[in-house]
Amino acid sequence: MDLTKQFPRSVRDKVAGVVMLGRAIDKGKATATGTNGEYNFDCPMDKAVFGFLDIDAAVLLDVIKSAKSNAEIEAFAREHASKKTSAEIEDWNRSFLNYGPAPGSDGETYFLELRKSVAPGRTDVTSWADLLDLDEKREVPHRVAA
Repeated sequence: MDLTKQFPRSVRDKVAGVVMLGRAIDKGKATATGTNGEYNFDCPMDKAVFGFLDIDAAVLLDVIKSAKSNAEIEAFAREHASKKTSAEIEDWNRSFLNYGPAPGSDGETYFLELRKSVAPGRTDVTSWADLLDLDEKREVPHRVAA
């Protein structure tokens, strides 16, 4: 995967039923080959999904490097996801997709600046997932602003 030429999967794309995991795997693949560009494997969003699934980032990166197929990587992910109930995964997915910056934080300042540059006027965009999708030219439905 060459993230200097394409985007990783959307945060919304699921692997083993879990959002963000596919994106993290894509960034791991690119990191393993030195083609991650501006993307960072094991960033705070990756750490969140790894924490939820009790995945060690270094171990996942080793799996990615040694895997002969995507199926091997996904089997590793499914093994970890299988330790969660479908309700736990559903709740985590919903929470993660709605997560936004803390009001008054440096993260909020960065979020608002990025939103202004990639989607002026989209005050309805309040989650990191939506902002990443907009930044990567994906469609994000308009919502009623809070």
